[in-house]
Amino acid sequence: MGRIAVFTDDPGWHGKQLKLAFANLGYSCDFVSLTECRFTMEPGQLPLVIPGFEGTLPDAVFVRGVPGGSLEEVVLYLDVLHALKLLAVPVYNDGHAIERSVDKGMTSFLLHNAGLPTPLTWVLRNRTDALAIAEHELKNGHMLISKPLFGSQGIGIRRIEKMTDLFWLTGSHGVYYLQRFIQCYGTGYSDNRVFVINGRVIAMMCRRGKSWLNNVAQGASCECIDVEPEMVELAIQATAALNMDYAGVDIIRDRAGDYWVIEINSIPAWKGLQSVCNVNIAALLANDLASRYLSKQAHEIAVANSR
Repeated sequence: MGRIAVFTDDPGWHGKQLKLAFANLGYSCDFVSLTECRFTMEPGQLPLVIPGFEGTLPDAVFVRGVPGGSLEEVVLYLDVLHALKLLAVPVYNDGHAIERSVDKGMTSFLLHNAGLPTPLTWVLRNRTDALAIAEHELKNGHMLISKPLFGSQGIGIRRIEKMTDLFWLTGSHGVYYLQRFIQCYGTGYSDNRVFVINGRVIAMMCRRGKSWLNNVAQGASCECIDVEPEMVELAIQATAALNMDYAGVDIIRDRAGDYWVIEINSIPAWKGLQSVCNVNIAALLANDLASRYLSKQAHEIAVANSR
């Protein structure tokens, strides 16, 4: 039986779904924290030690979480992902894809550089310049979003609505990420999550927030929506721009009816999306990894052994 390492600190619902999906293909899953992996440059030993895989390496790695920490800690975690790929172990999504998406500044740059519609964004170090940009936007009738450069699930995001909000404007470890706020189409607050696997949209939903923050982790509700060709094309292009195996692409429609790519996630959750769509997302992810990155012979042996 083949073995897949799933990097996560909290397997939870997603871990159970992946374990079942890979088991159906003849692969076992081992949940491993990146915090416990290490390099060992000693004669006669593999240079990378992964708990549960001593003396060997997994057939593939599925990244479900990269822990936070100091710059040095995060670099170590990403080095593990890079090293695995250099050791010919498939990593899904790989370290480069995660680097590009976990850094919101680089994500915005890559989307803009690919010619995709993404909100006006400023990433800078100087507080005086950040305040000047914010004041100019407010005076011209535009609200702003202030985000930590690294973060997820809507944590640490604030909306700048008026001049007095600038008193508490702070950077994320000295770096300011400011983005023009997009007023959504229709009533209330909403945006869309589009899930892409290997260049194909497999499901999408509308997220309706209790406030302007539409993250499911912040209480937003999920609604199934019909496939919108324009959103499909934008999501596929955004995923390609960041060179990802799979992604959760967040797209908002503004009051004029235009679509904007506001974020792209390389380690997206899909529990909310799964609750409103009729495809098995974990199974599609496992099938894509196995069919594209595991050798045909190894895959056939694993499937045969599972029967």
